[in-house]
Amino acid sequence: MSKTKKAVVLLSGGLDSSTTFALARKQGFAVYALSFRYGQRHTVELEFAARVAAQMGAADHKIVDIDLRLFGGSALTADIAVPKQRDNATMSSAIPVTYVPARNTIFLSFALAWAEVLEAEDIFIGVNALDYSGYPDCRPEFIQAYQKMALLATKAGVEGHQQLKIHTPLISLSKAQIIQQGVALGVDYGLTSSCYDPGPQGQPCGGCDSCLLRARGFAEAGLVDPLFQKTGPKA
Repeated sequence: MSKTKKAVVLLSGGLDSSTTFALARKQGFAVYALSFRYGQRHTVELEFAARVAAQMGAADHKIVDIDLRLFGGSALTADIAVPKQRDNATMSSAIPVTYVPARNTIFLSFALAWAEVLEAEDIFIGVNALDYSGYPDCRPEFIQAYQKMALLATKAGVEGHQQLKIHTPLISLSKAQIIQQGVALGVDYGLTSSCYDPGPQGQPCGGCDSCLLRARGFAEAGLVDPLFQKTGPKA
């Protein structure tokens, strides 16, 4: 009997990472979900991540505590207003204040460590270089460079026991295409949270970049966002 392949999947509880989870599972991986309590103001997303992991059958789900509030520098970790109602041109004009310095570099480092312990060669991350808010650590160049570094940075890689692959199945898809794939795979987007400034029960604000990109994606896909059906926008 063949051994089930293991994959570490970075899971924020949002739309993209939940779709990535479903795609990894479709490829036959036993999914080891990894989330972070990193000092983000919207920690409610971790409740959504736990629901997604449970509903979609994660082999394990770990939440790692790190505190990026020590450095600040982002509207997600410091007392800086989250931008609202920005148009597409403004979103794509510069790296926004919601960018968390080095976040994906840090997250991938933890994923790399867990993958080595699990003897897993596959890490999935739901970065996107098309419908995104300009984050530098969502670009293909970053992922390619990180994968090259990872093979030099682990005992398993140096000894040739592990040929790590960082999977980015959403990187060239529009938000509408991501949603369509997720719906086809049975993802319940009512269990997900994308908002940078949600209400206490996870109600989306409807105005931050992430909410606007999500709303545009559902509209272009010709679908209704089940999260708004369940909660409505934040008052």
